[in-house]
Amino acid sequence: MMKPLFLFLALAGMVLGAPQPDLVKTYKKVGGHELKLHIFNPDGHKVGDQRPAIVFFFGGGWNGGSPSQFYPQSEYLASRGMVAISAEYRVKSRHKTSPLECVKDGNSAIRWVRAHAGELGIDPKKIAAGGGSAGGHVAAAIGTTKGIVEEGEDRTVSSRPDALVLFNPVFDNGPKGYGHDRVKAYWEKISPFHNLDKTTPPTIVFLGTKDNLIPVATGEKYRDTMKGLGARCDLHLYDGEPHGFFNKSKYHETVFEADRFLASLGFLKGEPTIGHPLNGK
Repeated sequence: MMKPLFLFLALAGMVLGAPQPDLVKTYKKVGGHELKLHIFNPDGHKVGDQRPAIVFFFGGGWNGGSPSQFYPQSEYLASRGMVAISAEYRVKSRHKTSPLECVKDGNSAIRWVRAHAGELGIDPKKIAAGGGSAGGHVAAAIGTTKGIVEEGEDRTVSSRPDALVLFNPVFDNGPKGYGHDRVKAYWEKISPFHNLDKTTPPTIVFLGTKDNLIPVATGEKYRDTMKGLGARCDLHLYDGEPHGFFNKSKYHETVFEADRFLASLGFLKGEPTIGHPLNGK
């Protein structure tokens, strides 16, 4: 008779011990829905600080998902001095929307954070975007595409991120790319790969070699195209890893490399504080 109670208490402890945001802010009201930002602040953070920031977008095929997917990364980066944010955005299962609305919300989130940088204690010139899978597409699309924005927003405030941190991202929506059937009426407008130029923000990409949705060749072509344009793209391949590996077997390695990438851009200072199993730190 004690086993169900023990299991309940164990699960409750896991939930209570999980990372939790310091505050939640509404950044957009649309179609009767409120979209929120789940914000993790560094210790001692205050209004008027000029901290770098990152906004994460969860994966889920533009159909579902939760901001909690990037709570672990957010908690870590906050411990390193960034304001780390995991954003809600509209998805098909809950809002009956298309990938266009996902990207519109991504632009709205970055724009809102930049417009409210003062009260959030953020440096408006150091705002990165990140995401996994379809959330990686949202981040990449707001860093590359133009014109997929919500009507009525103040476009004098830029929604372009200053860096991109992409985990097995959907970044080719062409005829042979992922999700083409969902976006074929406007794929050239929404496909990050087909909107790359020399102004594309510096980018880091994490991809497993056994990803059944995003081929390694796609990641290599994306990297090489960016480099050919004179833009930075660091591609990290993980042997034998499937889609969605980054919060499982390779969490430490990917966060370690994301930290080093952000430090190279001046977003962070010092060495990563998270251990890397391969080098013994």
